[in-house]
Amino acid sequence: MSSFPISRLRRLRRTDALRALVRETALGLDRLVMPLFVCPGEGVVNPVEGLPAIAQLSVDELVREAGELQALGVRTVLLFGIPEEKDEHGSGAWEDDGIVQRALRALRAETPGLTLITDVCLCEYTSHGHCGVLRDGEVANDETIELLARAAASHVEAGADAVAPSDMMDGRVGAIRAVLPDTPIVSYAAKYASAFYGPFREVAESAPAFGDRRGYQMDPANVREALRECALDLEEGADVLMVKPALPYLDVVRAARERFDCPVWAYNVSGEYAMVKAAAAAGHLDERAAALESLTAIRRAGAEVVVTYWTKEFARWL
Repeated sequence: MSSFPISRLRRLRRTDALRALVRETALGLDRLVMPLFVCPGEGVVNPVEGLPAIAQLSVDELVREAGELQALGVRTVLLFGIPEEKDEHGSGAWEDDGIVQRALRALRAETPGLTLITDVCLCEYTSHGHCGVLRDGEVANDETIELLARAAASHVEAGADAVAPSDMMDGRVGAIRAVLPDTPIVSYAAKYASAFYGPFREVAESAPAFGDRRGYQMDPANVREALRECALDLEEGADVLMVKPALPYLDVVRAARERFDCPVWAYNVSGEYAMVKAAAAAGHLDERAAALESLTAIRRAGAEVVVTYWTKEFARWL
């Protein structure tokens, strides 16, 4: 390397056009996924205080929103369901006429070409809010994965292009792969017991009725364990590894990207989004600049795709 004054790195920073020519990390709509939340009823748009610009939508409103997203150039959505009724087993997750199944059929008919991924978990559907069947106050892992596989199969039958198990049960990828040999599985391989999920649990109505999820979600202190989880999910047939949350776990994203030769995604979760929204509303920072910087950081760390609540706004910014 030449020394100063021959080497002047500022030369390529002098204009926007020059900076663009040497930019190492790019953002685009083909690299973003929009989460959507579908609920019972008709004509329902139920805003959530903790997630500005995000709402629970009935199937008809969901179809309208998906059409707007598609018109803006958004290519992929991740669908979560809020059922009419909940029970101890979360049976609404696999019902043929369940809320997600109805939404998938409507979206498939009205928004052809939009890639539909479904979240596969039981927490939105169980009366106790935990991610699986409870036995003596503990989640029964092996009993739960059979139900997760059943839910995933019902999603694909209704029109899902891919399924994303987010429960963190051991062996759930293998159970889903056994019944869906040809369906892409986007595995929440490293999902942490994080403090950043609060607004999501409000919109998804999935907060635990008692206790917490530390018995199956990961300890925020661990990264080597995350790599073991990723390796196991790949062995069981996962196609994509997801890290959740994103910004507090960029080191995990980077470690997964360097270790595994497969797509790595990250979920820019509700708490990350809500913090920036709140700070911008208070005049402490520029939302657009902070959002773009955050998404760029996640991509720079190694995530090929980012699931983010800013997807629609990003499309408009473009």
